[in-house]
Amino acid sequence: MQMGLGGGVEVALVCPQIAPNTGNVGRLCVATGTRLHLVRPMGFVLSDRQLRRSAMDYWPRLQLTVHDDLASFLGAMSGRRMWMTDSGGGTGLWEARFGRGDVLVFGSETKGLPEGLWAGERGLRVPQVVGERCLNLSSAVAVVVYEAMRQLEAGG
Repeated sequence: MQMGLGGGVEVALVCPQIAPNTGNVGRLCVATGTRLHLVRPMGFVLSDRQLRRSAMDYWPRLQLTVHDDLASFLGAMSGRRMWMTDSGGGTGLWEARFGRGDVLVFGSETKGLPEGLWAGERGLRVPQVVGERCLNLSSAVAVVVYEAMRQLEAGG
């Protein structure tokens, strides 16, 4: 079955630190028709060889917006519903109800998101075994994007 969000949801990485993770997320975004937002500072530059290697030939087709900092990203997203994904988030992925235009926000591999950002009903948690730290960033993004896509495709 051919599926595609084509503007359904968008993904944001806040201060990503590992180029291959971001490359993998970029590749996922191209494959699902999902816009990617990168929020500086990042632990690499966009011309990083490891980033390009992970994204391979997908990178030129990526719908990408780069924001200078968290404040400018939040300003650009004003009025949009954002799901702040963190291992301490209050809403489990299976309870979340995604809608078109939602923004799926993920923090850095080393620090996650600032705590005040993910508190409340839009703090999203990916299910995992109790006591384990968290999934790899690119794996977590894939799980959440495909669940959002499943819901949006099922809902028409």
